[in-house]
This record gives sequence, structure tokens and C-alpha cells, in this order.
Amino acid sequence: MTYAASKSIEESISVHSPTITICAALALALTALVGCASKSDPISQAARADKAAGVPVPSLAETKAIAEEAFIYGLPIVMNYAVMNEYAIDKGGPQFKAAFNQIKNEPRVYTYQDTAVITPNSDTPYSILWMDLRTEPIVLSVPAVEKRRYYSVMLNDGNTYNFGYIGSRATGNGPGSYMVVGPDWKGETPPGVRKVFTSTTPFAAAVYRTQLFNPKDMSNVVKVQSGYKVQPLSAFLDRTAPPAAPSIKFVPATTAGIKDNFYEYLDAALQFVPPSAEDRDVRARIARIGIGPGKTFEFKDLALEHKGAVLLGMKAGDEKVDKWLATGIKNVNGWNIGSFFGDRNFYKGNWLMRAGAAKGGIYGNDAIEAAYPLTRVDEKGQPLDGSKHDYTLTFPAGQTPPVNAFWSVTMYDGKTQLLIKNPINRYLINSPMVSAMKKNRDGSLTLYIQKDSPGKALEANWLPAPDGPIYLAMRLYWPKDTPPSILPAGEGTWKPPGIVASK
Repeated sequence: MTYAASKSIEESISVHSPTITICAALALALTALVGCASKSDPISQAARADKAAGVPVPSLAETKAIAEEAFIYGLPIVMNYAVMNEYAIDKGGPQFKAAFNQIKNEPRVYTYQDTAVITPNSDTPYSILWMDLRTEPIVLSVPAVEKRRYYSVMLNDGNTYNFGYIGSRATGNGPGSYMVVGPDWKGETPPGVRKVFTSTTPFAAAVYRTQLFNPKDMSNVVKVQSGYKVQPLSAFLDRTAPPAAPSIKFVPATTAGIKDNFYEYLDAALQFVPPSAEDRDVRARIARIGIGPGKTFEFKDLALEHKGAVLLGMKAGDEKVDKWLATGIKNVNGWNIGSFFGDRNFYKGNWLMRAGAAKGGIYGNDAIEAAYPLTRVDEKGQPLDGSKHDYTLTFPAGQTPPVNAFWSVTMYDGKTQLLIKNPINRYLINSPMVSAMKKNRDGSLTLYIQKDSPGKALEANWLPAPDGPIYLAMRLYWPKDTPPSILPAGEGTWKPPGIVASK
């Protein structure tokens, strides 16, 4: 799905750039004045507790380093918490979908008006489910889906681990019931349940993707969506439900608010992310500056020198994430390709990789489910900009992306990573559209990527671009695993062609 905050953290940090510069200078000048910190300063409070326990008080340099580490570790957790708030908690908000344990079917694809997440998929109508697993497991039942129609149900927890799949690739297109359990659940698989999936956190999401062939096909997608059933285990087994879990007063959060409230959101989110063997050490370190479950890290309460250190740490963390996105993956003809998403064993405590995946587009699929070539540059490495150039993307004859399901190329605004408003309401070109497109004499297929129409004769091949920076995402659903293939991601025998500037 590739969700994320509505603005990149890089943009968010830039809002504070003057403050960062000022605080950096003041931090050096005021090193000897740490004792002047407000009693409500969460970093000073943590330092006093450390001192009382005989633990060395972190210096300003250490504070910056810890804030940086907290940003990298916490970015996916915070982004997920904000989306959960908007989708499942804030019932009066514009992005609300449904309460916990209730599925929300969207009989439409995403458009420029959907702003809670970045890099949204507009190929497949979504069904969204947020699960509260504290009281009992939740059973997901799926109907029989026609063999030619791809669908998937991705299970994702508060750590942003993809902890399981149901669907065409993973379990087939036949009907079945599957159980999702929380981290503390102990029990046996009940009759009628094909498989049990375990979340590392008590709150988890299920993201359903159902393939849409064309606009006239929407009624058929709706029929499939109506067959998606969600019920607690007690209802599935026709038994008395256990007592309800205590109500929670969630700290309100929005994706737009991440830039101003990052560490406060992290405090709130960590209450619902149990410690693990992989993150115990990092959680102990970030607690040294007052970050953790049950804490209240409010930026406004920080002393001036601590504000400077924290802002610099946040900026440094974001720069590391950007560097990983730019260099930590394979560059093929200007497209960044890699294996970004997976389960707990996939990440193995690599918080930078997890943060890079989230910033690239949270809630993306495992590479075996979908591969994601991404680009902001043309084949020569020059930034894509619809105000300066028209572009083409040409697939040689017989060399469109090799998939078992389907492929697409989606256009986003390069600044926000949101879909863009355009005169033909087209946000992507995908393989079901190819039959209506004009091919070149040699059988190759050219997509015209530009802000203005290439002319009526070529309009079927037009992917409207913004009048400014461009961000493109290619999606290969259920990529083939035998040559030609994009797998292993970025190292396979099939390579996406580069974007060519045509004027």
C-alpha cells in the first residue's frame, strides 16, 4: 500500500532549519548551563533519575546521538500509530475508516483527495481492518475469488512487520478462515481455521487489495469485498465472548502532526509495542533522554540546549534514512529497487532499513508479493520535473514487467508523494490498460509522462505529471520468480528501462 506521513520528514525538518542553526550555536555556548533547565524538561528529569541510580548523565553530544537513534528506531512506529489514529480511532476525522475489528471496504481506488498516507496504491480497491487483539483472536474469512483476479490480505503490526499473508499467492483463491492472535495468546488452532498468524503487538492491521480490471469491473470487486468477513473467535465458534478489554484514552495523533510531535507520538505508540530481544537495548538508551512508554516527552518543555540537540539529532536521523534510500538499494537505470518490507526475521533489528522502508512508503509488500522500483530521476540521473521536461518510458516488445498478477506505473507529486489532480483523473497506467494503448511499429510500448496531453492519438498512453518535481512508483504484483524476473529484487534478469527526457 505504501503509506506514510502526508509530508516527508525532510520537509518537516526544513521548517525548523533556522531553529536548528540557532540551537546548535546556543548548545555550544550553553554547555555549562545545563543546570538552568526547566524542572519539567523530560531530558533533565531522566538525567536526574540516571544520576540517582549511578548512571552517567548524557552530554549534549550523547543527547543528540540518542535523539537520532530514537528517530530512526521510532519512525515506522510513529507513522503507524498516526495512521491507526486517523483510520480507527478519530471517528470524527476526515480519514476515519472503521472502529477496531470492523472491516471497511472501499468500493473505489485512491485519488488525490486521499491525504492521510503517501505513495498510495491506486491499482486495487482497498479493504481496511484494524484489529484489537487484547481480548481474543480475530478470525478473517475470505470467499472464493475467480482465479484470474489477484487479491491479497497483508497483516501488519505496530512494529510495521508484515507478519502474514492470505491471498492468491500465499493461500490461493479458494475460500477459507484464518486466525490472527496477539503476542500473549496461547492456545490451539480451532476447527475450521486453516492457519494462525501471530502479531508482535496487541493492535494490528489487515490491508486487503482486490484487483480491479477496469472501471466497469467495480461491481465485481464489490462482490468480492462483500465476502470478506471479520469476527472475534468467540463468535466464529458460537461461544460466549470474554470480558471486554479496558478502554484506552489514546493520545491523539495525525500524520500531519508528526513533524511537530514526533517524540510525544513515540511515547504514546510504545505503550502498545512490547519490548523484544531485538529492541531492548535501543529502548534502554532512548529512555535516558525521557522517551518511552508511560513518559511524556514534550518538545516545548525542553531547555534551549536540549531543543537544539534533539532537533539536530532528528535531522541527522532523517539524513541517514535518506542516504539509505538513495544508496542502500540497487540502482537500475535510475530506478531504486530493493527488498524493503518483511517480517521480524527479515529486519533482524536493522532499524535503519525499517525506517527507510517506512519513509519510502509504509505498508509495502514483501518482495515476493510485490516489487517496487521507485525513481525521482531520469536515465541520466537528472531530477524528474514536469515543469522543465516531457518524458517517455518505453518497454521493448515483449519486455513489459514479468508478473503472475499485474503491473503498474503510478505518478506522484515529487514534493508530497501524493497522487496529483489532473484533467483525465488518471493516476497510473497498468497492464490491464495496455490493450487500449497505442504500440510502436516495433511492438514496443511507450508511456508519455508529462503535464500536458501528448495529443488525442496518444492520450491512452499518457500518464499526467505535476508541474514540478515527479516521483514514480512501479509495482509488480506477484512477480515471477523464474527468468525473466525482477527477483531477487534489484538483481534479477529483468530490468526496468530508464526514463528519457524528450524535451
